Amino acid sequence: MRRLAAALALAALVFAPARADDRRSGYDYMSPQTRAMQDDDAANPAMLWVLDGEALWNAAPAPGARACSGCHGDAPKSMKGVAARYPAFDRALGRPVDLEQRINACRTGRQHAAPLRSESRELLALAAYVALQSRGMPIAVEEDDANRAAVEAGRAIFERRQGQLDISCAQCHDQYAGKRLAGSVIPQAHPTGYPLYRLEWQSLGSLSRRLRACLAGIRAEPYDYGSRELVELELYLMVRARGLKMDAPAVRP
Repeated sequence: MRRLAAALALAALVFAPARADDRRSGYDYMSPQTRAMQDDDAANPAMLWVLDGEALWNAAPAPGARACSGCHGDAPKSMKGVAARYPAFDRALGRPVDLEQRINACRTGRQHAAPLRSESRELLALAAYVALQSRGMPIAVEEDDANRAAVEAGRAIFERRQGQLDISCAQCHDQYAGKRLAGSVIPQAHPTGYPLYRLEWQSLGSLSRRLRACLAGIRAEPYDYGSRELVELELYLMVRARGLKMDAPAVRP
């Protein structure tokens, strides 16, 4: 009985979620070559999207409309720390929205332009340009009365077994973080670098795209882009990563 109790205690220690003092960004799991690619803006392929985003920031989407800069001014000043606070609660909608949804809300509500398609180059470019302004800043997503229910809903999704493989996000990213799956190191799932350039994709992608790919990987039905469930999961992950430094736009395998 004592041996069984000791074994259970050891298992609980080994498979416990990462504590606040031993959390690690996905950057920490990358190879020296991938880190070097991310650290050098001249070599980081995501910076191509950032350049497009800067151009879009300063261009009116239609004749007579205002550019993003017309309202927000110089992005390095006005957008500093903004991406580190998203997803954020939208009082008009009564639910959290992610950064891409906020950009589209500005387009439709302020610029009177059509929303940009999910994962389109234009939307990713604007998101990457805004996210760059928070690089090196700690994630500071709020967990208050307004969004606490959404955070808990995201936590439930993270911990719930899903799909034909009957596995949860937590089993991979809490229990097996640091181990290898198909040659790649399993990270702790702290989304510090989105939108990021994924070498597997040969393209920039959002956190939503990565989560949908994970769900497909466990043979579960992916949530739709912009769905409440996907944003709630993103919100929980950002709360879980609170205090870690943003490194967007990142590079990952």
